[in-house]
Amino acid sequence: MIAIGEASRQSGVGIETIRYYEREGIVPKPARAPNNRRLYSAHDVGRLRFLKKCRGLGFPLADAKTLLDLSEGGGEDCRTVKEMADLHISKVRDKIRELRRLETALNELTANCDSGNVSCPMLSQLQTGQDPR
Repeated sequence: MIAIGEASRQSGVGIETIRYYEREGIVPKPARAPNNRRLYSAHDVGRLRFLKKCRGLGFPLADAKTLLDLSEGGGEDCRTVKEMADLHISKVRDKIRELRRLETALNELTANCDSGNVSCPMLSQLQTGQDPR
């Protein structure tokens, strides 16, 4: 059994995030030492690593929790996992399209910028409320 600092180091999840996950019921509360300090098992650290990987892939916390529950349920439901992943992929693609539109809009705004101008065309366009997209 290890303390929260070591669990944080081994899992890559910050101490405050671990405490948050516990408060919110995302991970079970750990065992406690006689001095009331949290004690984590290798399984607890594995849960934290799993959540970190899910979050690193951009899954919302609720989905990461669902995936964790599915992974620990014994009867992994591959169809549910695939549906969740497909929905997430769709949202990622939507975000990518929005970021590309944003990039285009910023390129259009900055294309007119000239470092010697007294009046900045980009700021003028932003002030007039024109939407470059």
